[in-house]
Amino acid sequence: MQYIQTDKAPAAIGPYSQAIKVGDMVYTSGQIALDTKGLFFDGTVKDQAQLVLQNLEEVLKEAGSSMQQVVKTTIFLADMTDFNEVNEVYAKAFGNHKPARSTIEVQNLPKDALIEIEAIAKID
Repeated sequence: MQYIQTDKAPAAIGPYSQAIKVGDMVYTSGQIALDTKGLFFDGTVKDQAQLVLQNLEEVLKEAGSSMQQVVKTTIFLADMTDFNEVNEVYAKAFGNHKPARSTIEVQNLPKDALIEIEAIAKID
């Protein structure tokens, strides 16, 4: 087991890792709209989703994986009416690759974020 840490994504804001690499798989922690200095970006759900996916991509790169190697994502939304807007950003980030996915509406997210995404990916 290997802990993954990159300065190109926000550091964990609690007692956890950005990701854990086990064998040929990487399991990321949920990403919210934080910049690399840990400052919260209070933009629209589309803006937050874009930053979340960029952060996720950097964590995956550090682990030796990529967005194209993601096998499963879980999206947590503060409001399910944002589903279509998030799908637009998500589709651009993954292109033709379509990992398995769950989307869940939650009551609250850290820092009152509108979206959080976690992923499981393969490492070649």
